[in-house]
Amino acid sequence: MPVFSYKALSSNGNVSIGEIDATDRPEALRLLDKRGLQPVSLKESTMAAPVPSAGKNKAKAPSAEAPKAGTDVEEIPAGPVKLKRADVVMFTEELSDMLGAGLQLEPALKAMENRQELGNLKAVSYKIRQEVRDGMNFSAALKRVSPSFGPLYCSLAAAGEASGALDTILKRQAHYLKTLQELQSKLILAMIYPAFLVCAGIGVSIIFVTTLIPQLTELMKSTPGGKLPLPIRMMTAVTHHFGEFWYVYLILLAAAGLFFKAWKDNDANKPAWDRMKLKMPLAGPVIASRFYVQFLETMSNLVGNGLPLLRALELSRDATQNLALRSELDRVIEQVGDGRAFSRALIRTGAFPALFVDMISVGEQTGKLDLSLRRAAERYDKELNKDLQRIMALIMPTILIIMAGLIGTMAYLMVSAIFQTISNLGA
Repeated sequence: MPVFSYKALSSNGNVSIGEIDATDRPEALRLLDKRGLQPVSLKESTMAAPVPSAGKNKAKAPSAEAPKAGTDVEEIPAGPVKLKRADVVMFTEELSDMLGAGLQLEPALKAMENRQELGNLKAVSYKIRQEVRDGMNFSAALKRVSPSFGPLYCSLAAAGEASGALDTILKRQAHYLKTLQELQSKLILAMIYPAFLVCAGIGVSIIFVTTLIPQLTELMKSTPGGKLPLPIRMMTAVTHHFGEFWYVYLILLAAAGLFFKAWKDNDANKPAWDRMKLKMPLAGPVIASRFYVQFLETMSNLVGNGLPLLRALELSRDATQNLALRSELDRVIEQVGDGRAFSRALIRTGAFPALFVDMISVGEQTGKLDLSLRRAAERYDKELNKDLQRIMALIMPTILIIMAGLIGTMAYLMVSAIFQTISNLGA
């Protein structure tokens, strides 16, 4: 079995030097980690067995006095670990703060691993640190350890690693995740009252259709010369039809939903679906603005940290989830690779707004492209907030108008039928 010579720091700060038997380097690192040792150097020895030398201590098996690692390996779950969105936000904030303070990635993950209140993040931090220590990239380790980080998160982490601005990228991502979390909370709160109105309206409509209208129909039929108004006859016929064949429509609706999901999830149809999302009323501008903010912020961080423009574009494209927008970025990358200016390449695609292109053109002319990209990102972030506030403000009156129209129409038909019955009785 190979023998590895190591120099490591214990949890109390003492330097430990010795040798350890292990099948390979990753196994040696894991054994040292179980003993609570943070390796400074680890080299494979040419000797067949550990030989003590003067001034060096042999590696000892863990004892009651030996320092313990911050994580109990037996408690780490096997396979990917799922996290809640709040846990992902906490992980991102904690890690970005420690990296911004000058801590290296592995010690930062070790510090998060040793915190008792992090819950599942303790296991995630441990597993990511093991993967990083074994030579894997941080972004690849994120993807392997937990599916909760998602492709966008992992792509942005890869961009941060490539540019040396991982702390900045993570801080931006934490801000984005917190904004998304706050938006969902606001949307849920804003939808409570409209949801109550919708449920009340549906309940009233059911009472109208199943009880009041049939009773009114019987009354008018028993009245001499009574005749149901055309709208009520149509409503009665429709209600009777749905009452007999509701299961058929339910099956058709479920089949249509399954067909749409299968069509949407097909790789060949994903670009078309992404283009349709960009053209949706209200939602389309929000999706586009979110892309502009994410793209501009990522490009600003990458270019500002000295990454070549073409490489920055490639990393930003990889972080774009909308396939329609990604294809436009492919065209931009191809033209920039052929020597065309960034702003001119954007103009030739015809897929980006004039203000977007103008702000980038100013940055190219002044030689401060990163600053122009950041200012453009801030501007589109404000536009995104305005769009979201506009949508939130439109939800309530829209639902009120729909419910008022539905219930008001039914009430009008019933009152008209009652007046007609009274007129027939008077005649």
